[in-house]
Amino acid sequence: MNNKLIRPKNIVIYGFLMPGIIIYAFIVVIPMILAMRFSLFNWSGGPKMHFSGFGNYLTLVQDKTFWISLKNNLVIIFFSVIGQVGIGFLLSVFLSSKLVKFKGFHRTVIFIPVILSSVVIGFLWTMIYNKDYGLLNWALNSLHLSSLIQPWLDDPKIVIYMVTIPIVWQYIGLYMVIFMSSLQSIPKEILEVAELDGATGWKKTRYITFPLLYDTVKVAIMLCIAGNMKVFDHIFVMTGGGPGTSSTVMAQYAYNNSFVMFKLGYGSAVSIGIMVISLLLILVSRKLMGGNEK
Repeated sequence: MNNKLIRPKNIVIYGFLMPGIIIYAFIVVIPMILAMRFSLFNWSGGPKMHFSGFGNYLTLVQDKTFWISLKNNLVIIFFSVIGQVGIGFLLSVFLSSKLVKFKGFHRTVIFIPVILSSVVIGFLWTMIYNKDYGLLNWALNSLHLSSLIQPWLDDPKIVIYMVTIPIVWQYIGLYMVIFMSSLQSIPKEILEVAELDGATGWKKTRYITFPLLYDTVKVAIMLCIAGNMKVFDHIFVMTGGGPGTSSTVMAQYAYNNSFVMFKLGYGSAVSIGIMVISLLLILVSRKLMGGNEK
């Protein structure tokens, strides 16, 4: 009997790959090419398209609202990296320790928000923030902190931070699961030897666990940046980008231009700008975190 593995023919391999390639091309590659094309035209959705070259991009560079929306995205990314990735890492280490009981229950509870719709999360936190009957103001009033009560989503100075909280909260469980999966790959012997040498608790996490999970941390941060550069649903439901442009993000700005003001050419340029900036941020983060690569 021939025990050698039989390699399938190339046509069989291509046959299995083709459905995925077609779907990816249909929902990613083709729309991206069309967006690049539309961004070169002044187009309002009618049959006539007026070629403007790079005029939309020149307008984009001078568009203050676009740069405000980029700043808001960067604020969300900053706190999301700290909150989602940072807290997710700490929770994964904590739930992997011997001190925690009912680990499966805790993992499930923390992961539940991830599977909920972003629209549901947005409505839930809108009710929490409500000035008249929201849970947050009710808690402050119960603690005799009435002076802190305010319309949390109506203050331009704090609204971007308030809408960031539910975004961070929802996806902590995702990164916790990623890190817990990576923790399973660390040989138990390494951790046992570290404990024998006196590296317990925070020291073991800092000097043993974190360096061994560094590659996973890098991937998690890049995923976090990419995910929060296209954040839209939460903010659309909670504030609609207001008050004014104080909580407008780039994805919503592209949506407003394309489907509210019907400036489809300019909206496509905004979308391409989002893609380029996202790629630059990911490349920069990868470069900054890749100092230990050989």
